[in-house]
Amino acid sequence: MQPLIAQVATTFIGDTVALVNGIGRLATHVLMAPVERIASACDVAGILRERAARAAERERVKHAWRLLSQKAAPHRPRRHGGLFGCLRSLGELT
Repeated sequence: MQPLIAQVATTFIGDTVALVNGIGRLATHVLMAPVERIASACDVAGILRERAARAAERERVKHAWRLLSQKAAPHRPRRHGGLFGCLRSLGELT
């Protein structure tokens, strides 16, 4: 009986963390939307588009490496950025 209770508790905690992270991500996107629009309007040289293309390429390479490493190593649980993973998109403002 004890393992079932522990499994329910860990599932509840995991779901709660995912919910808080999702709400934080939603709030970040809603609050940053005006800043993104202003940045897009001020981007005369196309720097933001270039930066987004480079970031997409990095993600593609990361994904390829992840696929290769999964074939070589056993499966590990994926981390979703932690509690403050929703603030990851703020790095584009630098």
